[in-house]
Amino acid sequence: MNRTGGTPDSAFSALRGQLQEAAATFAGGPDALESILLGMVDDVDRAVREPLEIFPVCHHSPASALAMARRLREKQPKVVYLELCEDMAPLLTELRNCRLPVAVQAFAGDVDGFPQEWAPLSVVAPITEASAEYQAIAYALDTPGVELVLVDRSSDHVFQWDPRNEPTAKDTGDDPGTSADGVPEAEAALHGEAVGVEIGDLRPRFAELEEHLLRHGKVRHWSEWWHQYVEVPLGDGDHDTYRQVMFLIGSLFRRLAPGDGARVRVDEDRERYMWTRMRAHLAATGTDPEDCLYVCGAFHAASRVEEFGVHGADTFEISPRTATTWQYGLIPSSHAAIEAQFGLAPGSVSIASTEWTKALKRTRVQPYRLAGQAGAKKSAAKQARGVQAAVPAQEPPATDRLSGFLRRPPVLDALDEAELLGWSVDIVRAARRNGYLASTADAIAVFETSILLAGMRDRAKPTPYDFQDAAVTCIEKDTVPGRRDVRRLVEIMMGGDRIGQVGYEALPPLARDVYDRLAPLELKLQQRGVQRALLDMASRPELRACSDVLWMLRRLLPHGAARPIMGERRLGERSIQESWDLALGTHQRALIELGYEGVSLEQVLERRLRQEAYGPRATAATVLAAVEDAVLYLGSRRLADELGTHALKVLAAERSVDGAPEVLQRVRALLAYYRTSEPVLPSWIESFAKTGYAHYCTLLPTAFRDEDATVGQVAAMLGFLFSMESLALSLGCDRTQLELAVAQSHPDDPSKTALLWAAQVQLGTLPRAELRARCEALLDNPLVVPAYPRYLSGFVHALEPVPGLADVVVEAVSNAFGRLPDAVLLPWLPLLITTLRSGAADLAPLLIREAGRIFPGRLEALDAWVPPWRLQQPDPCAARRAKPAAPGRRGAALLPAHPAACDAVADLLGCTEGWSEPDTPSPTGVGLLATHPATCDAVAELLGCDGGWVAAAGALPPGATLTARHPATSKALESLLSRA
Repeated sequence: MNRTGGTPDSAFSALRGQLQEAAATFAGGPDALESILLGMVDDVDRAVREPLEIFPVCHHSPASALAMARRLREKQPKVVYLELCEDMAPLLTELRNCRLPVAVQAFAGDVDGFPQEWAPLSVVAPITEASAEYQAIAYALDTPGVELVLVDRSSDHVFQWDPRNEPTAKDTGDDPGTSADGVPEAEAALHGEAVGVEIGDLRPRFAELEEHLLRHGKVRHWSEWWHQYVEVPLGDGDHDTYRQVMFLIGSLFRRLAPGDGARVRVDEDRERYMWTRMRAHLAATGTDPEDCLYVCGAFHAASRVEEFGVHGADTFEISPRTATTWQYGLIPSSHAAIEAQFGLAPGSVSIASTEWTKALKRTRVQPYRLAGQAGAKKSAAKQARGVQAAVPAQEPPATDRLSGFLRRPPVLDALDEAELLGWSVDIVRAARRNGYLASTADAIAVFETSILLAGMRDRAKPTPYDFQDAAVTCIEKDTVPGRRDVRRLVEIMMGGDRIGQVGYEALPPLARDVYDRLAPLELKLQQRGVQRALLDMASRPELRACSDVLWMLRRLLPHGAARPIMGERRLGERSIQESWDLALGTHQRALIELGYEGVSLEQVLERRLRQEAYGPRATAATVLAAVEDAVLYLGSRRLADELGTHALKVLAAERSVDGAPEVLQRVRALLAYYRTSEPVLPSWIESFAKTGYAHYCTLLPTAFRDEDATVGQVAAMLGFLFSMESLALSLGCDRTQLELAVAQSHPDDPSKTALLWAAQVQLGTLPRAELRARCEALLDNPLVVPAYPRYLSGFVHALEPVPGLADVVVEAVSNAFGRLPDAVLLPWLPLLITTLRSGAADLAPLLIREAGRIFPGRLEALDAWVPPWRLQQPDPCAARRAKPAAPGRRGAALLPAHPAACDAVADLLGCTEGWSEPDTPSPTGVGLLATHPATCDAVAELLGCDGGWVAAAGALPPGATLTARHPATSKALESLLSRA
């Protein structure tokens, strides 16, 4: 054994010697360079000599997929070990019901053992047809007697080993860029915020190395370098050459990786995990390692951990999973989503798919496809017979293929003029359709420029990336006339962004239930794109159930999945006709993830409402919103009462007034709904009105002085107090509490001061005449005029709790415009407009309607028009200075003033006594009893009083003495009044 770990009789001894001489020549002696070069050869030698065949792959590489298809037909392994999360195995059989690309997903909404802020947890593993992983899966699932074993860490361990402080793939990879039409960004959402399982992730982790490779390779990004220097040379290579080259690349990137301890630890733990699982399976089944195939990324194939190999050390202990419950399913994926998640260049996966198709035609390799897969040309039985007919050849000993590969000059493919000419014509045609002024001359220029760029980059045949650069140079000038730029047009022409679809049978029960319930719409809802649905519930009552489903989907799915065009659903209102734009196929991932939360839409919606209401950040407004949604979408009185009762507790615990406007809006709507649809109000809303009345009365003085409380929030508090006052007082609240709260309020802000004046007017402690006088005084004071817009803002906000002040507000604004000179009015006019627009835009219609009522409707009447507030100018202090009027008959004076009305009422009632003499005093108080004894006798008989009349000379006890002397009569009256 030499000092680098190789054996003297190794097949790579000659290569090791050559690299050692090269290191001594270039470095001037043995140093780190020699250690790295010889260590890479040792890694290759170790992986090649492993009894269990290791098949290194690269993520979504056509060369890897082609080599995998060849090797599977030659070797026919009985067990395939695949680097994929072991808990995803039961889901792979559902791939046959999908159109690729799709992603296998593990999802956890409720976490147990992880920080709550991580939720929801999601792990995805995208699968395309042009990937070695899919070839291995299709072979194992459709070949009798073959076992597929997933050996990578579970989804739970992905987050156990994730410190959440490392950059993601798209932070360290190629910049996906932003296309002119935004397609990559839109399709990247197909995976959401899921963590991607990096199967065969190969790119340098040493930034200087990647920069060096790109610069000397004369390419723009890593995807282009890989295509030019790995994909093309290995496309037609034999199996041994492919394996040794991939081992060498994985070892190079591994040895030159920076010292990121956390990431290196995770990588090594994954390798220990996989080898531990494989040895356990071999021991349990007794399978011969020669009959097995281990498919993993080339980075992990060149592993140096002690547990490597079937004879490695069994020292790694796998930690138990947490108590988190994981859900599994398939979600749609796309080329753009894969590129965005794994840091690949835009269009690289589409180009790889095109190269895969071309390679199959060129090499005539028969790929594996799952039986029933969309696009499959032969059944699983035919594939199985084809595999069984082949006889695996005896494996020759491994020989050194690296020396020849590294010494061989690059193979320059002959120029395919027909292909390049077709590309040039197609891109010009596509550019014309998208608004570019392209012509035949541009097609010729693109053709020639592609050849020129390829020659400058030392290749005879232009690659798709060379053609893309040439098209951008020759066609795209200064601006992009349409939504798509030329780079995006080339990507579309090269294959475009293919988006997968999960079949009906592979959907979770909730998604299938949604499609079944929407079947009466007679639409192909699984297709991507927007479809218009017209619902006429008047002629087809069965569509009401579809309407209920659509409104719930609108509440649960992202914006755009179900968008109403016509029709609305509000408390107490239901549309008889609706029109919807549906894009359920586009948002299939979101619909599938709903199935992880429950088996029906109603169950998921109820669960979401409970989470929102009982969450740590729930406010009274959010709980009331949940109550409203429970009534609107579920029609559940039980859930609404439960959440409403919880709203009481949340409101009582709040110490701020931030949510007062929303609380007022929602409680008003709920109160109006229950008053019109229920015989009696629910007990919780009565308690809410009572609790809210006392709560806001307590917070009112503080809110008037608090600088953080806006005038709109204080106005909402007053609106709640005044609008709920009658209900609260009937439930036992005391109006004195509100009067004391207003009396204790002493605001400093002008807008809040105006709001306080409006509240005093509503309570009756401030006459309207005095309020007008205060507004006049504000205009008379030059020091206050600059702040007058803020007073007006307060008055406008006061229309919420006191809408009857609309005329006063119109008067205040009109007086300001009429009295102030332009030198004063014009500087603060913008402030007035911006203040009203930002703070009281929803109250402006009430103000405008009142102004329209007061002001004349015709222009010619404006000159002679006199404002109603100027017709009479009462002195607000006149009432205080006036002497008290002499006591007289105020109410009875109306009767002789209008004798005709009184005579008509007397005739109706059968009174024939006529009018009394003018000088005869009218009896009052107890004297009425003696004047009208018949009425008194009737009441006494009704109450069961048999004491008779007292003597004329006897004194009648007044007031409370009567109550004490006749307790039976008092109780009878109380009983009678309570029944009344």
